[in-house]
Amino acid sequence: MSLDETAPQAETTAPIDPETVPGWSREGRLRLDKWLWAARFFKTRALAHAAVEGGKVKLNDARPKPSREVVAGDRLEITLETEHWTVVVAGLNEHRRPAPEARLLYRESAESAARRAADALARKGAPQAEHGGRPTKKARRQWERWQEG
Repeated sequence: MSLDETAPQAETTAPIDPETVPGWSREGRLRLDKWLWAARFFKTRALAHAAVEGGKVKLNDARPKPSREVVAGDRLEITLETEHWTVVVAGLNEHRRPAPEARLLYRESAESAARRAADALARKGAPQAEHGGRPTKKARRQWERWQEG
């Protein structure tokens, strides 16, 4: 038996056909907060609802209500804590599916992907606050002596 036979083979993931995903459709309408939850932009519908009401989501350059229905082809601008997404609705699904299937619900613009990558790179190089954790007994006593003057 050679080394090549025992080496684990890299898994090749075939592209997912949207038509095989349960509940996926291009037709119809779906509430905005439910679509955001199903597309995995938010962990819960309540968080999606709050983000829409808080103005973090724009639908076709307008500020929508969470109950506004989206259709395939609608343009969304989604602002999360550190990321800004610009996507076009490609499909609808009332059920939350695994992430690879959820990505089929939208198409991100090239500018949005480039901007998110640049922002991530900038955050990676930014200085982080240094926190040594809980102070030791010695450090705490030094701090107390310094405060007393």
